[in-house]
Amino acid sequence: MKPILQEAEIVEFVRNHVNLADARLGAEAVACSDDFFAPMQRMLNPQPAQFIPGKYDDNGKWMDGWESRRRRGPGHDWCVVRLACAGVVRGVDFDTSHFTGNFPPAASLEGCRVEAGEADAHSDWFPLLEAVDLGGNRHHVFALDNARTCTHVRVNLFPDGGLARLRIHGTPDVGAARVDANGWIDLASALNGARALAANNEHFGCAANLLLPGRGRDMGDGWETRRRREPGHDWCIIALADTGIIEAIEVDTAHFKGNFPERCSIQAAQVASATRDSIVTRSMFWPSLLDEQPLRMDAEHRFRAEIRAHAPVSHVRLNIYPDGGVSRLRLFGRRA
Repeated sequence: MKPILQEAEIVEFVRNHVNLADARLGAEAVACSDDFFAPMQRMLNPQPAQFIPGKYDDNGKWMDGWESRRRRGPGHDWCVVRLACAGVVRGVDFDTSHFTGNFPPAASLEGCRVEAGEADAHSDWFPLLEAVDLGGNRHHVFALDNARTCTHVRVNLFPDGGLARLRIHGTPDVGAARVDANGWIDLASALNGARALAANNEHFGCAANLLLPGRGRDMGDGWETRRRREPGHDWCIIALADTGIIEAIEVDTAHFKGNFPERCSIQAAQVASATRDSIVTRSMFWPSLLDEQPLRMDAEHRFRAEIRAHAPVSHVRLNIYPDGGVSRLRLFGRRA
């Protein structure tokens, strides 16, 4: 299978899927053959891998990823990852950033679906990606043809070495989304399949952070734009987990104090299909779902009566005036 090589194609592919191996969403590395040099959990860090010259620990050079010792016998190294939620795996990124003389020459990916407990050697593993060649210090992104629903994946390194990051791009099983006492699900949750498609600016924090579970840890764990020095306002576009009717909205400015937006509004529409460029243009003319509302620093803002009556929607545009940072966006409603 040929990798996706063009940067623009990779960006588009990533935006259209959720990283099911994101530790912030709850993914966890649960077992491996060996992680002597660098612990397996480290490769699920959503931040780009870093290299720190001169940093060593008791076992050798500190590396930002998962790294096994040099194999001196037959076999290969492997790691089992429990995904953040069950989902259809659409692609994988084997990232060997900063691994140069210690990257694995090849890797493969398997998956399985386990209804309860953890996957192990006796689980019903099926191939997702046959062994592919890897190089050092680069991303290797593959779109998968044999997409299947998985709860766990197993990455195999041939024969050993280090992987800076493992990203499993897929579509969460929205049918398994948690329904609250009102019969609602969070249509803007990444765990349910919501995705940030576009934003006019993400200088200090990406719009995808709006869709993470829980409240933000700090200002870096939200969407924050640069200081606006010209007329206008900032915005981002979210593809909802499913088409639905929105009953309640939460806009959380946690940790944003001297840099929260003065106001916000939300537009929404049902969009069957569109390119990124066309949806950006079309979103300017979407009907209002929530008219401009004042915001406060470091606070959770809840809206229900203010929501305009609307037909089922699949996408929203969050506008902030004129700029600033928002930690989380919650859109509770019913699937249509």
